[in-house]
Amino acid sequence: MIDIQSSVIIRLNDIQERQRRCMNAHELDRPLPLTTQIANKIRNEITSGLLKDGQVLPSTRELADQWDVSSYTISEAMKHLETDGLVATKNRSMRLVVAPAVAMETIKPSTATVVLVAGFAGSGKSQLGRILSRRTGWAVIDKDTITRPVVERALIALGSTPNDRESKTYVNEVRPREYEALLDAVTENVECGVSVIVAAPFIHELSSTVWIERTKLTLDDLNARMIIVWVDCDAKTTLRYLKRRGAERDEFKLANWDDYLESIDLDFRPKADHVVIHNSAGSEPLEKQISNIPIQPFEDAVSN
Repeated sequence: MIDIQSSVIIRLNDIQERQRRCMNAHELDRPLPLTTQIANKIRNEITSGLLKDGQVLPSTRELADQWDVSSYTISEAMKHLETDGLVATKNRSMRLVVAPAVAMETIKPSTATVVLVAGFAGSGKSQLGRILSRRTGWAVIDKDTITRPVVERALIALGSTPNDRESKTYVNEVRPREYEALLDAVTENVECGVSVIVAAPFIHELSSTVWIERTKLTLDDLNARMIIVWVDCDAKTTLRYLKRRGAERDEFKLANWDDYLESIDLDFRPKADHVVIHNSAGSEPLEKQISNIPIQPFEDAVSN
């Protein structure tokens, strides 16, 4: 029964196993004894949360094969970790990770929050995201900031122009991967207990109740919550903002403004509970409106 359980858990963590297999004795720093080096490497995986509390480690022989060392070296390395209370032996042959402190710090249910700041191009998403970040101290991930250089090169490689955001090439080939990378970055932050403010249009995503529910369930599994914020901005103010920022990716929209307006629905709202922040010329400053967003730490700061 123990061998079957160990086998299942090892298979579930095959990605981690492949990562460890890529390392061998030649990659280790020679000044320290091999046993100390290996113990330190495994310690890093435990303290970073790659190895979870209660996770079953591979057998001594399997670890020896992965690290390209003798079984004796692995056994000695395990002794270091057992002495430090990071590994425990169960039923003689099974070693378990002991990292309750890491497990608690990796995900912080009381603070882990993902704020999706969505809206059409030029609505002021990035500005709102930065304001929220500065007031909360949370990480801010702006889609254009983290994906634009790669997106531009990908479009060129696919025979399009770097500023294309309207063609089927972008919509079907590039955009899905762009959002996949964006959400992977969000998930990684949440896994570390870091709340995240994400600025991106999310038009297609927030039009889909399936996508919304799937994303919410993913975050629920990480003991995190999702808040959707929609930035509303009228056409005149949006046009003014796009002209001011002068981004090359907006050239098509500006050159075909009437057609662009016909292609979007300025009355669109996400198909889930959300907060609307108004950013037209006559709206209150964003700083004054953010207290409407149900973020407890921020609400406390505003009340003070």
